[in-house]
Amino acid sequence: MGRRTLSRQVALLGGTTSAGDCMAGLRYLAAPRHLVHGPAIAAYEQAFAEKIGVHYAYSFAAARVGLYGLLQALDVGVGDEVLLQVPTHIVVANAIRYTGATPVYVDCRLDTYNIDLEQAERRITPRTKVLLVQHTFGIPVEMDAALDLARHHGLVVVEDCVHSLGARYAGRRLGSIGKAALFSTEETKTISSTMGGMVLTDDPELAGRIASFQSACASPAVSLAGRYVLKLVLYHLLSQPHLHHYARALYERLGRRHPLPKPTSIAEVRGLKPARYEGRLSNAQAALALRQLRRLTSNLGHRAATARSYQAVLAESAADVPRPPVLAEPAYVRFPVWVRDRVAAVRAVAPHAVLGTWFTSVLEEAASPAAGAYVSGSCPRAELVAKHLVNLPTHLRVQPDDVQAITAALRTEVSTPEVWG
Repeated sequence: MGRRTLSRQVALLGGTTSAGDCMAGLRYLAAPRHLVHGPAIAAYEQAFAEKIGVHYAYSFAAARVGLYGLLQALDVGVGDEVLLQVPTHIVVANAIRYTGATPVYVDCRLDTYNIDLEQAERRITPRTKVLLVQHTFGIPVEMDAALDLARHHGLVVVEDCVHSLGARYAGRRLGSIGKAALFSTEETKTISSTMGGMVLTDDPELAGRIASFQSACASPAVSLAGRYVLKLVLYHLLSQPHLHHYARALYERLGRRHPLPKPTSIAEVRGLKPARYEGRLSNAQAALALRQLRRLTSNLGHRAATARSYQAVLAESAADVPRPPVLAEPAYVRFPVWVRDRVAAVRAVAPHAVLGTWFTSVLEEAASPAAGAYVSGSCPRAELVAKHLVNLPTHLRVQPDDVQAITAALRTEVSTPEVWG
């Protein structure tokens, strides 16, 4: 075990790409005239729509940009309210606030880390327009209940599927159930284009409005598109389990000073809208994501098997594992675990893997939750989650021996939440 500790550390990300993806990326870097514009964008959008089972899909520089455009297409603006859960990411709240609307935060359940729909109903006002349901970690929200709530109050249901590519509810792919949906292909997600997002809908009128917004978005500079592709290649190499122990130490030493493009800007963590926010996905990024989309079945199969292994081993330790709705088929982008002491858990597992710490705040990465207009104490379960949750990697580099090592290291730290929602 000591030898393994020194030689192998599973990264939190990087396991979705292949050597072939890297070679394709390097070819784009060698012929940069196809980096930004080309046929891969339309092909990727069509394939994504077909994969989810809807008619229309539109790509963007990031999912947050797609959400911002979608809300505008739904005529959400000043005076309107959008219900959303915490914990979530500051960029989700920002996209709402940038339209002039108000995010209304709803606490999560502790069995799924998804929105508490009973509390959501109590927070509806005459100004509420959208119910944004986040399928956290790839665990589906109970969509029958969400749709019933929305119909009763005349709300639009938008699915936040940034964690849940490939998950299903009642046999239907998530992203095909609400009025519209958004997906992310940022580097930590089920497939990676380093940065990127997609908005889907089956509504032709809404699709036309989203298409108009997309056409008004700026394409990335060649240099930025190239840096995203280069980052994908470097992350593929540096997240190899036998290299990652050393690469991670260098990354942490550099902190935010490293030269690679960062997923969240300083303006965004402060709740401010950055310059050049409305952006499109590049052709090269679309091509790389399309390659991974075509391998989605094997990707999801591995994640499902890994999650089942975590679930089985942790259950033996009396740890509470997620309890998805009966009709749900999760697609775990990461597997969440409640621990007594997060710092101790991260330290215990570090020789074997890098643990995820979604979410360290009710609004992840925010300089302060107040930057997203969150009122402290308004969602106490989410605030507990922000102190006690870790999440385990499920990507294709996680092997059975890794599962055993990670869960053995966690065994003394797993804990049961005091209150289940």
